[in-house]
Amino acid sequence: MLTPPRVLGDSSRHRHRRGKSSPRVAIPRDASTSSSRLSSSSSSSSSSSYDVIVIGGGHAGSEAACASARAGARTLLITQDKSTLGELSCNPSIGGIGKGHLVREIDALDGIMGEVADRSGIHFRMLNRRKGPAVRGPRAQMDRDVYKSNMRRLLLGNDDVDHRDDDDDDNRALRGMMNLDIMEASADDLLLDEGVGIETLAPLADPSEDSSRRDGGGGEGNRGEVARLERSKSLSSASANASNRRARIRGVVAIDSNTKERIEIESSTVVLTTGTFLRGVLMIGRERYSGGRHLRDSESVEPPSVGLALTLERFGFPLGRLKTGTPARLDGRTIDWSACLVQPSEKPAMPFSHVRQSRGEEPPLACAGRLIDCYQTATNEETHRMVMEYSHLLPEYDGMDGKGNGPRYCPSIYKKVERFAERKSHNSFLEPEGLNTHIVYPNGMSGPYPEEIQQKIFRSMKGLEKVEIVRPGYDVEYDFVNPQVLTHTLETKSIAGLYLAGQICGTTGYEEAAAQGIIAGANAGRAAGAAHRGEKAPVPFVLGRDEAYIGVLIDDLVTRGTFELYRMFTSQAEYRISLRADNTDLRLTRKGAEHGLVTDLERLTALDMRRTLIEDNVERLRNFKLFVTDWGSRGGNNLMGGIAAHRPGRESHKKCAEEVLGMPNVSLKMVEDIMADVLNESPGKSNDLSSMMIPTPSSVYDTVKASMKYKSYVVRQEKDIESWRKAQGARIPPNIIYDHARMPTFSKEEIKKLDRFRPTMFVETSQISGLTPQSLVYLYHHVMKLNKETRREKREENAPV
Repeated sequence: MLTPPRVLGDSSRHRHRRGKSSPRVAIPRDASTSSSRLSSSSSSSSSSSYDVIVIGGGHAGSEAACASARAGARTLLITQDKSTLGELSCNPSIGGIGKGHLVREIDALDGIMGEVADRSGIHFRMLNRRKGPAVRGPRAQMDRDVYKSNMRRLLLGNDDVDHRDDDDDDNRALRGMMNLDIMEASADDLLLDEGVGIETLAPLADPSEDSSRRDGGGGEGNRGEVARLERSKSLSSASANASNRRARIRGVVAIDSNTKERIEIESSTVVLTTGTFLRGVLMIGRERYSGGRHLRDSESVEPPSVGLALTLERFGFPLGRLKTGTPARLDGRTIDWSACLVQPSEKPAMPFSHVRQSRGEEPPLACAGRLIDCYQTATNEETHRMVMEYSHLLPEYDGMDGKGNGPRYCPSIYKKVERFAERKSHNSFLEPEGLNTHIVYPNGMSGPYPEEIQQKIFRSMKGLEKVEIVRPGYDVEYDFVNPQVLTHTLETKSIAGLYLAGQICGTTGYEEAAAQGIIAGANAGRAAGAAHRGEKAPVPFVLGRDEAYIGVLIDDLVTRGTFELYRMFTSQAEYRISLRADNTDLRLTRKGAEHGLVTDLERLTALDMRRTLIEDNVERLRNFKLFVTDWGSRGGNNLMGGIAAHRPGRESHKKCAEEVLGMPNVSLKMVEDIMADVLNESPGKSNDLSSMMIPTPSSVYDTVKASMKYKSYVVRQEKDIESWRKAQGARIPPNIIYDHARMPTFSKEEIKKLDRFRPTMFVETSQISGLTPQSLVYLYHHVMKLNKETRREKREENAPV
């Protein structure tokens, strides 16, 4: 047996067992000190009044609290236990396909997830690297303890954080967030002023009512998207929702952890980020017990939130039940690593942070040479036999007639085997949880069987024949709110000042939660802060579908709603060629600064420098021209399309480097090598820098290449979407057949949904959750082709013989 990837400590020796102890409550503290003072300019620690209260310290709550504080609002974050801030409850990784785009967009808006992930990453990969830049997704494996430590330091400041996990001196820069207080307590209920049409205490203005305040909508987006974005802002304003309003936020009722005293804290806005805690129930096998999640390395659970669920129910919010699960944790010392396929980290490691990238830096642990390997194993037919044989021992859920409404795109091992019965194996990635632990996360293997059955299933897999389980996997089922009751700012339409973000909105994943958190926190903070200072109400901060994946995520949620866990994929963005992970700062940072969300001067300076570099390199490519035959002779015939380059007359035809780069199988390096050769051969060439060919710097290489190479695709993409939008009123033939033979680009799920709902008009298809924009465009072209064929057949039938 090989040694595990790292020589690790003994922290995993105490195996987890569920006890019959009472639910875990927050760490006891005196009520008078239950709010921590984090900076000299933050509000008083004894304050009972704030502009914004954020309930929940998960990824949505942490991002919302920081966004609100950056916007200048006096912000309070309420969490049951500050030691769990920054906890990675399930997979110890950040990013991935679609998700990595969200992290980089959060970072471009001065959010915290990307920076904390960079500081804590121990394994970095760019997924889909062999595909086009639009679908590549940065992903990093975290050291779970270091991530939590870095997040807590950023939120709490150095004085409240254990420094044993420090790995670089630069951590001293994380000294707490201005304007932010933290309270350890349980939020029990909302303080509300009730009344139909009641006036909000923290309004957002309708931009259409004051043309002098409009911020340009979708910026460089097409006209249709600009108009769509402006409409979303108008519908998010206080005036647009007056008739729907039944109450307004006045504050929060919290229960102090130590004294159990009931505390009323006033605020004009609340951001609710309850995660899996809203009437949460935990399950292993047939055992059920109340809780939002298990505390790591403990027998206790964190208690669910019941009072908030009852209040939402009383106000008619459409509640449903969702479930998710986390797999067992394995003891890495009992794994035969030699039998598994190694998955090394990429070098150099690509950071999430734009500022770090502009400095030309790798993430800290990568610089220190402390990256680890992950490993791959797989299930087999024996695994699948046991998965099905013991399925009667799985929990009975509240949702979907006892089957549970779980994640479609991150299913349990039981759902994988059931859904894909023809497959003989499914991959599982073994991911060490940190540098100083033996605990390993088996990605893709969640399944809340009784613990002894979980161990049997794992031991049927290659490399895991003698594995020991440190903690069994479990499921959690919880309430969520159908997000169609929200505006594009994530404010509820019926309770003014109440914002929702994260899993309460039906999403799954840290990144989706954080993306919602930054938008909800920014809008709550801007609105409440302006009201407190006596300033004019700000316009809503909303991102368009052509501006950001965050815009796609929120627009999908509030317009279509969801009845199953929503996960972000690149296929859900109709403008994905433009929404790449490499250009998020160019798309969002300046807009964030205009709305008071981006305040970091280094970030703004880095943006200006990067934009200038990109423009200079693009201009150089546009201005460099050669005859087609010269391009062909220097780069080979394939560079210019083979023998076509030597057709008569081509010798007098010139192409610029930008046009050549747009051709298939041509890379930026190939073009720049030819440019360098030509410049070196130029007569009278001097040795000064102005005449030298300097390759495009790595910090802008991907962006320069993509903006040149996919320029024509962007134009075609916008035309396709515009054609689809104009066809919203067109009818779909009632006899249309939905199958893979006729629609090979559709997924099984999309075919199934179309055949089930059988929409009669195109506008109805856009309301079906789970259909990607590209599939809608394909369906439009398919129907247009069918209609054309039908008309031709009728003409032939009516033609005189």
